[in-house]
Amino acid sequence: MQLNETVHEPINWNVVLAALLVVFLLTGCDREQQAQSSRPVPEVATVTVKPQKVVLTTELPGRTSAFRVAEIRPQVSGLIQKRLFTEGSDVKASQALYQIDPAPFQAALDNARAALCRSEANLPSIRSRAERYKELVADKAVSRQDYDDAAAALKQAEADTHSWEAIVKSARINLGYTRITAPISGRIGISSVTDGAIITAYQPVPLATIQQLDPIYVDVPQSTTELLRLKRRLEDGRLKNHGTDQNKVKLILEDGTSYPLEGMLQFSDVTVDPTTGSVLLRVVFPNPKGVLLPGMFVRAVIKEGINEQAILVPQQGVSRDHKGNPVALIVDAENKVGQRMLTLDRAINDKWLVSAGLDPGDRVIVEGLQMLRPGTVVKVVPFNETQAEREAVAGPDAQPQKRKDGGA
Repeated sequence: MQLNETVHEPINWNVVLAALLVVFLLTGCDREQQAQSSRPVPEVATVTVKPQKVVLTTELPGRTSAFRVAEIRPQVSGLIQKRLFTEGSDVKASQALYQIDPAPFQAALDNARAALCRSEANLPSIRSRAERYKELVADKAVSRQDYDDAAAALKQAEADTHSWEAIVKSARINLGYTRITAPISGRIGISSVTDGAIITAYQPVPLATIQQLDPIYVDVPQSTTELLRLKRRLEDGRLKNHGTDQNKVKLILEDGTSYPLEGMLQFSDVTVDPTTGSVLLRVVFPNPKGVLLPGMFVRAVIKEGINEQAILVPQQGVSRDHKGNPVALIVDAENKVGQRMLTLDRAINDKWLVSAGLDPGDRVIVEGLQMLRPGTVVKVVPFNETQAEREAVAGPDAQPQKRKDGGA
């Protein structure tokens, strides 16, 4: 009698676990696909890139300086009798400012005049004697030596007369210098002397200073790097001159308000400051009301040129990656999200000027950027740019845009 023996093979648990894992993943994928199919398509607002004509400007810091400056110094020494102006007032050219005691200078002038009269009184008799001796020496009635002495005496008398005439003229000029007048029109500052002070001719310390404030200079330093970049853009044709308005400059005051009058770019210096690596631009501004004072810090808005094919996108449509590089999300022809790396030039109001990374016709996402990834299918809705601008201006954090460099 034979017994059938049943052999039980061991269970391979690894195979079982692998099978269960496959079943679990397939179930999860089905659930995820079902969730995605049931999830609504996200809506985004886009702006279509269109090249436009933009006048590019550069905002540079500057400092005001007087159009003309005159330091008042005495040309003769003496005693100040009277100060003839009010400190801090506007004075006119040739207006009297100080009166120096004229008495000693008047006495010197009178003495010189008296000496001149004495010399002129002796001159006719000496001239007559020389003329008579000239006639007699021909007849040998007088010696040649006597005639030579008479002729020399005449020349000496004439020289003395001319000398005293020059002394009289000098004394008259010095007497005129006792009345110190303003060489230019402008605003005069404080006086360094008072009535009764003793002053010396051409002293190092000025008596007062007059500054002409209308018009007024604004000196603006510009880096040579920016200057070379601007020239390269003009040569490449990326920028064009703005015609007669190219040299017009606007001004922003220290409190952020705009100066109502435009200035004119007068010249650009050719010497580079080795300490700052910049050249000086000098702008002339009209200043009829005296708003601009010498030494004020201002910001000059200088026109660079015109970009005929500028690409501008709203700032809310540009973000930064983990490296800080500017990126933008776009919608392609299949309504899928794509990512573009950008090169930014500067901010113009509430938009970025893009120099590379976008092409005309691209649709840039400006609203609905949250949780979007490249490849996501989206629904495009129109972007109300006017409403967005109105909300940005009315917002409490709205600030005037300054120049920002986002790249070369």
